Amino acid sequence: MNLYWGDLHNHCGISYGFGGLENALKAARSQLDFCAIIGHASWHDMPDRTQGLEYLVDFHTEGFAKLRGSWEHVRETVKSFHVPHEFVTFQGYEAHSSRYGDHHFLSPDDDLPLVGGSSTAAILEQLRKYRVIAVPHHVGYTPGYRGGNWESFDPEASPIVEVYSKHGSGLSDQSPYPYYHDMGPRDSRSSVYAALKRKLRFGFVGSTDHHAGYPGSYGDGRLAVLAESKTREAIWDAILARRTYAVTGDKIRCGFTLNGAPMGSEVQGAKRNFALEITASDQIDKVVVFKNVKPFKVFNGEDLTAPQPNSGTGSRKYKVKVECGWGNARNGYAWQGKAEIHAGNLLSVETCFRGRSILAPTPDLKDNPAMNALSNEISRQTDTTVEWTCTTFRNPTTLHPHTAGLILEVEGDLGTVVSVELNGGIISAAIGELLEGNRTTHLRAYNSEAFMIHRAVEERLYTLRETWIDDAVESECDVYHVEIRQMNGQCAWLSPIYALA
Repeated sequence: MNLYWGDLHNHCGISYGFGGLENALKAARSQLDFCAIIGHASWHDMPDRTQGLEYLVDFHTEGFAKLRGSWEHVRETVKSFHVPHEFVTFQGYEAHSSRYGDHHFLSPDDDLPLVGGSSTAAILEQLRKYRVIAVPHHVGYTPGYRGGNWESFDPEASPIVEVYSKHGSGLSDQSPYPYYHDMGPRDSRSSVYAALKRKLRFGFVGSTDHHAGYPGSYGDGRLAVLAESKTREAIWDAILARRTYAVTGDKIRCGFTLNGAPMGSEVQGAKRNFALEITASDQIDKVVVFKNVKPFKVFNGEDLTAPQPNSGTGSRKYKVKVECGWGNARNGYAWQGKAEIHAGNLLSVETCFRGRSILAPTPDLKDNPAMNALSNEISRQTDTTVEWTCTTFRNPTTLHPHTAGLILEVEGDLGTVVSVELNGGIISAAIGELLEGNRTTHLRAYNSEAFMIHRAVEERLYTLRETWIDDAVESECDVYHVEIRQMNGQCAWLSPIYALA
């Protein structure tokens, strides 16, 4: 099986969102393997247009009409970007529901028609001739207030659930990343944990729900699939089989099996042999294996393999992040950068590019098809060098970054030097120095854009390999899932394995 990265829930200017469709697809292609661009299509039980709700009702109504008027063009554009084994696209759109919760409808069929209905089931009934699934998202909102509805949940129609997005994490009322959008707080009754307690069976995914046409926008949600190949059919099969997991942004590589069966599986047998493998993008802080939503095994970062003597001559692997941004550029600041590894090798590069931070329309926002043309891309990469361009914006608040970056996987020793040049600023530091702490610099005297080389992380601190046996049967269906947190706050949530008695 291969690991592929995607975003199946991103919005742009095809309905009530911002940015051009082609720019959104180009952005996805630059750092993902697959995506779906979702238009807003309907809201069957939308509130009446009473005082105070005029703007909300109007932008929804106008957005729905905009998608209807351009649906043929949307489908054809999405289809044109699909190149098997290179970049995979899916068709889709969204239906709101106060009662049943919001869902986006996904299909590998390019002739998917645009329909509405009084419920999720009613929409699916009209689409029964097509291969379609309905994905519940931002499920943690209040029941009846566009939160998840587990009473009406159909695992055949919804093999995956979006557990994390720009809204936050819907796993539980105690999960990292609470909901702070104006739609309100999380409610444990509609959380993912509430569904798992019911023994409902589905896989976990993350996606951005980003409204400025930037699929995979770093930190806003992504998903991984375990698939045979980078094709529509293989990725679709992986989704139906629940071989998926959610991440916030960092591409944390994971494997989780029971008796050799991957995450998402239903496994029957008295002997339960588990294996967990993690290659993170930063130092691992904590890994928790849950059994029936209760902590079963805990692995703390402090308990990972003890440091080994390093004379400086032995070659090892490290992860080093380069991050740029800050400053006061509300309309964007363009960066041109180069990172070079001296006396070592650059094994891989992971991008951490963001789009503009927009979750929903506001009266002051005006669409501009070029607003998501951000030139975030790697322009050149060798075994010692990477060159790139990117655009950053002023951080929305002191707690919400709008930076960009690259995660470098470096092979070398303590004397290996990481040298970064960005817009004339230069930082050079040896791995031995970066193991002790980071380095920063600014481009101007004050209130300036800045960049840094993060602390280097040794391979032993970003990898985990564990096996164990659990023969204690607690119910007819014991549900095991894994939650991972890195030191930088980035998380992964692995789809459950369902152990049947």
